Amino acid sequence: MKYQYNSRRKRLSKLLLALLLIGLVIAGGVFLARKYYFDSLTAVSQSQKSVNVVIPAGSSLGDVAKILKDSDLIRNEWAFRQYVRNQQLQDKIQAGTYAIRPSQNVEQIVVIITEGKISSKLVTITPGQRIDQVEQTLINSGFDPEATAKALDPKTYPKHPALVDKPAKASLEGYLYPESFQRTAETTPSEIIEASLDEMAKVLTPEMRKSFSKKGLTTHQAIILASMAEKEVDSLEDRRKVVQVFLSRLDQDKKLESDATAIYGAILAGEEPSVTFDSSYNTYLHPGLPPGPISNASKEAMLAVASPAKTDWLYFVSGDDGKTYFSKTLEEHEKLTELYCKQKCAVN
Repeated sequence: MKYQYNSRRKRLSKLLLALLLIGLVIAGGVFLARKYYFDSLTAVSQSQKSVNVVIPAGSSLGDVAKILKDSDLIRNEWAFRQYVRNQQLQDKIQAGTYAIRPSQNVEQIVVIITEGKISSKLVTITPGQRIDQVEQTLINSGFDPEATAKALDPKTYPKHPALVDKPAKASLEGYLYPESFQRTAETTPSEIIEASLDEMAKVLTPEMRKSFSKKGLTTHQAIILASMAEKEVDSLEDRRKVVQVFLSRLDQDKKLESDATAIYGAILAGEEPSVTFDSSYNTYLHPGLPPGPISNASKEAMLAVASPAKTDWLYFVSGDDGKTYFSKTLEEHEKLTELYCKQKCAVN
């Protein structure tokens, strides 16, 4: 009995010793992990030389961490992300251009980018914006309304290469390329618009203009089609198909019957969005292209016009499920509309 008792004591002692060792290992691991985490939050150096860092609009927390790590401003991306999440600040990060020093630790850097302590702001013109929406974007960014209105006057840019094919009386609708532009205290709205036109000129390469011409389109007409594709559907593949539908209908003297152009015409007249309001932009009522673009257009939309799909479709409808349905006949189109477009097609 005594032997068994001693044996049990030895086994128990070994078990307790093993548990103690495991506990020490875990505690040591936790200690080292915490030390690594907090060490990773310290400044990377003592340098006081500022580094300009651009955080684009729409950047995720991971994007921001990578930008800072690539700029040698933080030690570890994971630790930065963890710190921001612990502080529940992941939704507070603001786009802009920041001047950050390597001598600043993660806590200081996070304060800078969440409180908007920027060296210059980003003004973002988004794809599919109408010119009045661009105007409001500039005003909301702090620009003077009168100076903004002047900046949107085409006469401000008489010889800009992006505007060489723009009809004399046409506005800048459709010609403002969607992009984010840096703004300092000295930046004027005209400089933002000129930068947007500069980007548009880069997209409108001689090769692209030649592609438009081969399809019997002027650059202005191509921009009109691109703006329609921009507003009608989202993907490049669908835009190429939609452009082909419009081109085929033009070739067959069929009305384009675009909801996007009709709605634009109603909004332009100060009316509620409608596909029945009679305006020169209502392509259900008037043949041919509308008088001008209905929004700005992304590079994808421009490429869709330069290289449309090769199909024999004449109709399309954007479904409530986010998919686009194409058809050859009116009968097929009406069936697809009834099946897939109950909410979107309720606009009248």
